[in-house]
Amino acid sequence: MKNFDQIVDYLVEFLREEVQKAGLNRVVLGLSGGVDSAVVALLAKKAFGSNLLCVMMPSTQSNPKSVEDAKELCKVHELPYEIVFIGSLVEAYKNSKEFTPLREGNFAARLRMAVLYDISVREKALVLGTSNKSELMLGYGTLYGDLASALNPIGDIYKSDIFKLARHLGVTKAIISKPPSADLWEGQSDEDELGYTYEQIDAFLKAFVDERLSVEELIEAGFDPNLCQMVTKRIYSNQFKRRLPIIAKLSERTIGHDFLYPRDIKH
Repeated sequence: MKNFDQIVDYLVEFLREEVQKAGLNRVVLGLSGGVDSAVVALLAKKAFGSNLLCVMMPSTQSNPKSVEDAKELCKVHELPYEIVFIGSLVEAYKNSKEFTPLREGNFAARLRMAVLYDISVREKALVLGTSNKSELMLGYGTLYGDLASALNPIGDIYKSDIFKLARHLGVTKAIISKPPSADLWEGQSDEDELGYTYEQIDAFLKAFVDERLSVEELIEAGFDPNLCQMVTKRIYSNQFKRRLPIIAKLSERTIGHDFLYPRDIKH
């Protein structure tokens, strides 16, 4: 990924065309203080000017620095934003001793998306996704939470390349320099959980997914066998997160089977 000007132009046009097809001219997105949502926000600014809204949705477990970093990005790039505290919503549901940090993090992610979709109705806007290709391939996201959206401009860009695009777009230093984290609970780190850096993971993904090399070929080429096993297991076991709900076929034409018109079909 080298020609960032061309990539930005393409993604900006993609956003404009797809939103226009839906009969709208505004977008909303969750701005977490991380690099992915920052990149999407700046692409949206180029596409829609002031016709976007960034929504920060901290909970009691969120790092306060995340909101500070998100607000700084909005100030530097003149991005419209609002803050919705979801901590009280999470606390209202926490009535079980078995409510683990993972469950709480996933629940908070789904609450954020519920809030974002409600705001999208108020704003007459489409929800933009902020999951990158690395996360989508690994299934590293919450189904109907941060994985939900109407449009995703960065879903075909690996995490390591997102950082390069972020620098090109002028994402603030505080966001680019922090370790990747979904900020689901205090101290949570993507790379600590995965056991490898995104540079290592993406090198494997590019060879395995894009170049279609086999695991055997990649191990022979020097890739860590444990890395190969972890990534391929995640790819296959999380396939369900990358597709729409499977509908049991009963009729002649079934959604997802043989009713496959593009969503922008004209009538």
